[in-house]
Amino acid sequence: MRFHTRKWVKPEDLNPNGTLFGGKLLAWIDEEVALYSIIQLENKRVVTKHMSEINFRSSANQGDIVEIGIDVVKFGNTSLTLRCEVRNIMTRETIISIDTITMVSLDKNGKPQAHGKTKIEYINDRLK
Repeated sequence: MRFHTRKWVKPEDLNPNGTLFGGKLLAWIDEEVALYSIIQLENKRVVTKHMSEINFRSSANQGDIVEIGIDVVKFGNTSLTLRCEVRNIMTRETIISIDTITMVSLDKNGKPQAHGKTKIEYINDRLK
């Protein structure tokens, strides 16, 4: 799993219990997988279609740093299926894991569009 983004847990990210609000974490994940998918599919019109069961395993406190990891599960015709894990760098515990997140590539009319991708491309691949 490649960990792409780190987030610092600030006071505005906390729930009434004083720990990281799950909705804030899900927003961070959704944004990160969208950005990853946009870059991989080379299309800015990408939407979240599905997230599998979300498993909250631990939490984070104010001042903690969390990192978001993403792996590609598969490339579909119009979709990209990802796996995600978020871990707390301070405690070294997994906060959340999501087995599948399906992102769909859209055309200018908002309809699913074939993307033609079959494998992960890295920056070095595109610079050749």
